[in-house]
Amino acid sequence: MARMSGFREMSTEKPRTAPDLAALRIRREPEKTRGPKGWILGGAVLVVAIGVAAWFLAGRSLRPRTVEVVTASLLTEGQATTVLTATGYVEAERKADLSPKITSRITELNVTEGTRVKKGDVIARLDHTDLDAQLAEKRAGWVNARAELARQRSLHDEGLAPKSSLDAAVAAEATTRAAVAYVEALLDYTVIRAPFSGVLGIRQVNLGQYLKPGDPIVELQSLDPVYVNFDVPQQQLSELPIGAEVHVTAQGIEKSAATGRITAVNSVVDEATRNVQVQATLPNPDGKLRPGMFVEAQVVLGAGAPVVAVPASAINYAPYGNSVFIVEPMKGPDGKPYTGVRQQFVKLGGTRGDQVAVVSGVKPGQELVTSGVFKLRSGAAVVVNNRIQPSNNPAPKPEDS
Repeated sequence: MARMSGFREMSTEKPRTAPDLAALRIRREPEKTRGPKGWILGGAVLVVAIGVAAWFLAGRSLRPRTVEVVTASLLTEGQATTVLTATGYVEAERKADLSPKITSRITELNVTEGTRVKKGDVIARLDHTDLDAQLAEKRAGWVNARAELARQRSLHDEGLAPKSSLDAAVAAEATTRAAVAYVEALLDYTVIRAPFSGVLGIRQVNLGQYLKPGDPIVELQSLDPVYVNFDVPQQQLSELPIGAEVHVTAQGIEKSAATGRITAVNSVVDEATRNVQVQATLPNPDGKLRPGMFVEAQVVLGAGAPVVAVPASAINYAPYGNSVFIVEPMKGPDGKPYTGVRQQFVKLGGTRGDQVAVVSGVKPGQELVTSGVFKLRSGAAVVVNNRIQPSNNPAPKPEDS
């Protein structure tokens, strides 16, 4: 039978009776009591977990402490030595390119590269056959001129020759004498000698070769002493007096360290760099320092502020700050005393050899860990064993290999 629009369909479900409603309330009542019981159970579990954690941490605190073996030393105060470091180059005290002054052929060549020669030693000889003939001719003319001068002087004294004849004879004698001296000078030029003592370089010519004036034969340089030239900022010019001590080393050259003194300061400041060139003179008896060699020059400017010098191995370098470890008596969680370390951040100054200057952060009298800092943390237990100490030399020297 079709439903009529506008009327709601009536449900066919039977209405609940009073006993059914009572049973429904009985079934839902236990669900209401689950909340409080869950909180109680969770709290009990949390208490148990806290107890277990406390027991675990207490057990850890009672375990034996790991002890690190380190070296240590007491800190002492000193004056910071201000050292100016600059890169310089070596220059020979004297150098010369030996070359002829006349055009001629080499007949003798006494050049052995790298050998030392003394002042006046013969380096080369040139052909002088033509000059010998010219000298004989000039000397003959000089003899005639002297004889004529003597004859004219005698006639003039007797009143038999005018003064003009005597003057002409005097001039002729002087001219021929000068001609002889000129050829003799040219003959001296055929012998090329060392103008000073030094070391020969590489020869540029061969025996029998024709040379023109100025053609290089060999370079001669004096290597003892030598100059070291380096630049310093104009602000430090007043701190570099003449006579200040300079220490020079050449990297990679054994036993090249030398000590000299400042002998000259340029009177002009470079407009581009605002630097001043300084020249030091150093002894170089072994010839270790060669002209053109780059070296490191250190000038001791004087004492500065008080600092504490420590070995470089005592510094724990880190991007967030450099630190050291101070050895101090400490107490553990159980109250028992032990020897431990405290990490202390420091401000560093300059370095010299194996030493690093600590400007602030530590003070004299404290015991500082000098090696083994990489394995330490603040509060760590340590044992000091100084049987082997790290290097702490302000002027170390490499061992012979």
